[in-house]
Amino acid sequence: MFNTDILRLLLAALPLITRFALTRVLQKIHAVHHSYVYRSVPNPKNVVVVGGSFAGICLVRRLAETLPTGWRVVLVERNSHIHYVFNFPRFSVIKGHEQKAFIPYDRVVRGRPEGVFKRVRGRVERVEEGAVVLETGERVEWEYLAVATGCSQPFPARLGTTEKEEGCEELRAFQDRVTAAGSVALVGGGAVGVEMAADIKSYFPEKRVVLVHSREQLLPRFGKRLHEHALKVLTELGAEVRLGERPTVEKKDDNVVDAAGQSTLRFKNGTEEGFHLVVPCTGQRANVDIIESFIPDAISKTTGEIKVDDKLQVTGDKPYPNIFALGDVAESGGPKMGRAGAFQAEIVCQNIISRIHDQEPGAIYRPNEAEGAIKLTLGQDEHCMYMQMSNGQELLLPHKGGNDELDVRRFWREFGVDVDKDSEL
Repeated sequence: MFNTDILRLLLAALPLITRFALTRVLQKIHAVHHSYVYRSVPNPKNVVVVGGSFAGICLVRRLAETLPTGWRVVLVERNSHIHYVFNFPRFSVIKGHEQKAFIPYDRVVRGRPEGVFKRVRGRVERVEEGAVVLETGERVEWEYLAVATGCSQPFPARLGTTEKEEGCEELRAFQDRVTAAGSVALVGGGAVGVEMAADIKSYFPEKRVVLVHSREQLLPRFGKRLHEHALKVLTELGAEVRLGERPTVEKKDDNVVDAAGQSTLRFKNGTEEGFHLVVPCTGQRANVDIIESFIPDAISKTTGEIKVDDKLQVTGDKPYPNIFALGDVAESGGPKMGRAGAFQAEIVCQNIISRIHDQEPGAIYRPNEAEGAIKLTLGQDEHCMYMQMSNGQELLLPHKGGNDELDVRRFWREFGVDVDKDSEL
């Protein structure tokens, strides 16, 4: 039977896709022209982007094809490679693909003119007026600053290491723990918890897998229809789902990754259950430390995120017109999704360019429906596309099939690298 959601999704997405495609064509034409007219000069002024998150990379790439002569974009990032966090949950369960979650920065701005981009690797200690100061003492001067530092979450949603090989070891260590565990509990029913529960149960059907969530709805940032579909698939796989539970965790062992390991869960009715492996999948926190120490009034007391206006300029007790924030770290009103970060990067780019040309920034960020769409993996052989319209209508497209590496090759190509030719793999 024809799924009418397919037609609704196409009709909803067509105007946005058309507009995006046209915009991207015009951007590519401008980028070609830019590559001919841009000239490298000594001592250019810096637009500094702190954080090589998805949003940060999108902004760097757009600035590298739009900044005028006399300016360059400087990416300050502590990690050796781009962390493709979307695949961390899957690659923490199955073996042999973990290296693909770390994409080289080498060709992020391929084809852009010489001198327009510089990468500085290091951990930021503080931000000062006009400078970013690294832990080594190195100072990176800025005329404009964009903060794209993302958020912190427990392993495996995020890793604690900055080196690729150490990150691979973290993932391998966790893979071994999953393989060895006869019973696994995942605490937190957001996307990471749901995807991991489905992956573990589908790749290791003999294991007992329990997903525990404090609310009565899985994936609470989305509509009820996605909850119902995810719950149905998890149940069919044989996973147990317990809603409305916020268990306490009594840890029984030490382990090398940021997960609870062998633990006992104590539920609200007083019962206790032991598990070989308990994985916390909650606790997202915006990485605001470098801004909090510089302009503490710019941190929202409600969300802990960086306050921004509709132009994504940082605000506090007063506006900070030369400082921008985007992605998960910004209190933008948009969803905490990679697609939203890409849209925000375009807004920040346009407004920085306007200010460089002594024009009033005019690009306004308005979240759109597509930013909140999600492709949710539900085990080895199933996923779904979900989008909620502004009128509340929910569109859901289940799909069978897929591959172990979750199409990560496409994103390597997007960042200018052929995964099959990378010398590190």
